Amino acid sequence: MSERDAERSVSQTVRAQLALRDMILSGRLRSGERISELQAVDITGVSRTPVRLALVRLEDEGLLQAIPSGGFMVKAFTERDILDSIELRGTLEGLAARFAAERGVSARSLEPLKECLGDLDQLVRQDPISVEAFSAYVTMNARFHALLNELSASAPLIREIDRVSALPFASPSAFVMAQSALPEAHQILLLGQDHHRIVVDAIENREGARAEAVMREHSRLAARNLRLAIRNRTHLELMPALALLKSSAE
Repeated sequence: MSERDAERSVSQTVRAQLALRDMILSGRLRSGERISELQAVDITGVSRTPVRLALVRLEDEGLLQAIPSGGFMVKAFTERDILDSIELRGTLEGLAARFAAERGVSARSLEPLKECLGDLDQLVRQDPISVEAFSAYVTMNARFHALLNELSASAPLIREIDRVSALPFASPSAFVMAQSALPEAHQILLLGQDHHRIVVDAIENREGARAEAVMREHSRLAARNLRLAIRNRTHLELMPALALLKSSAE
């Protein structure tokens, strides 16, 4: 296989992976639904080899489960599964914040994080906050977390954070849109932004333990959002992926 063919195959795999993941998380592929390679080819318009790799990657992410007789099945998740993933992300992001604080970050390196913090401040000051503003918050919040993790200067740690954030519902902004219709929405955003502000201050002042503790606590806001989203299922249209959730008793 030529280098160009190899690059094309990787590109098609990513394309298929993103398309299938979107179908699962948008609720178009439901928990328990079976999907074969041929179905995935029809859905994505990508050839079988890249599709096969995409399905395996989605199995690694935890969205699909291989079936012994062939093909895959969309997985369902308990509330405990999701809470464990959120806790794991919080632990790793806390470690990243501690590394950044203890290893020291220059004022220049910290500037992009502070700029992102300022942009987030402008958004959360809105009251009420529009759905469009919540959508912008998702992007900015993801950028804030990515910038913070980069300050750890630890490639292995960043890689593991990326892996755990790809788990279903584990990313920093996983429940923000579902949260947007809730009466507690503004209060939670303000609290989360306060956490952002504190961790930047802790990193700047090289307070590793404080930075770590704040980021671990910050991740638990996602757990709170999960419980609120489950309790207010009238707003499921804002997060169709909650249809993948099953009760712990099942």
